[in-house]
Amino acid sequence: MDLSAPHYVADGGLETDLIYNIGWDLPEFASFPLLDSQQGRDDLRRYYARYVDVARAAGAGFLVETPTWRSNPDHATAIGYGPYDLARINSEAVVFAREIADAEGDRLADVLVGGVLGPRADGYLSEAPTDPDEAEAYHRPQLEAFATAGADYAVAYTLTDPGEAIGLVRAARDCGLPVAVSFTVETDGRLPSGDALGDAIQRVDATAAPDHYLVNCAHPTHIAEALAGGGSWSDRIVGLRPNASKLSHAELDACNELDQGDVGELAATHSLIAADLPNLRIVGGCCGTDHRHVASLWGVGPAD
Repeated sequence: MDLSAPHYVADGGLETDLIYNIGWDLPEFASFPLLDSQQGRDDLRRYYARYVDVARAAGAGFLVETPTWRSNPDHATAIGYGPYDLARINSEAVVFAREIADAEGDRLADVLVGGVLGPRADGYLSEAPTDPDEAEAYHRPQLEAFATAGADYAVAYTLTDPGEAIGLVRAARDCGLPVAVSFTVETDGRLPSGDALGDAIQRVDATAAPDHYLVNCAHPTHIAEALAGGGSWSDRIVGLRPNASKLSHAELDACNELDQGDVGELAATHSLIAADLPNLRIVGGCCGTDHRHVASLWGVGPAD
């Protein structure tokens, strides 16, 4: 993955923004069906445009990442998308993101299109260790669609155990795609699988190393627990996409209202952990965040 610009803005909590701030109903927490309506596409364009403004204000590049976190068979089948429709929507998502990138490229330091994957199961739970071979076969069709449509890279968010990461990276390499892995952590700094973040990174690197790592879907205070004690493995972390809320994953899952957290505190605690990550180049948000949170993380906001 060629990160030509010094730093890159990523977007925020797409699904929570769409549900709570824009008013969409997203069964299975899936945003990709919006690509199948004009209103959905218009709302997605407006959503990404806010982060383009953040990137311009920060003098940074921008990552246009597809709304495809849930476009895998386990989740898509539940809302009526079969294999043909999944291949189509994953491809169309990359084309849609490329249109945004092409339209905004002249205004930005750099712009890249990323194909987004999510975990096969729940992003908050890890019931049993994932078999890497099964994960490789499962994620391959989505990665093939991204590669064929011309994505610059693939990125897997909210992974809960190293086995799925290993299989997913293998599949991406076979498809010729640069790939990044983003683990999530609980309030104690460990993955939902119980693995320490450093142990997970070292295990994946020893078997099927991605281009780099991120951490997402956890408040900076939780990520700080994961980084405590440090180690050379932390040099592999290039991106952070924190939650707005300090709540645990279980508490967030039970919430019926959006917890937007404290924007100032989010930025302050993010700055503390950023100081311990010498290769940090990608900063965005996750659940509960919107463009105002991300602007604050970049020191150019909060934006309106």
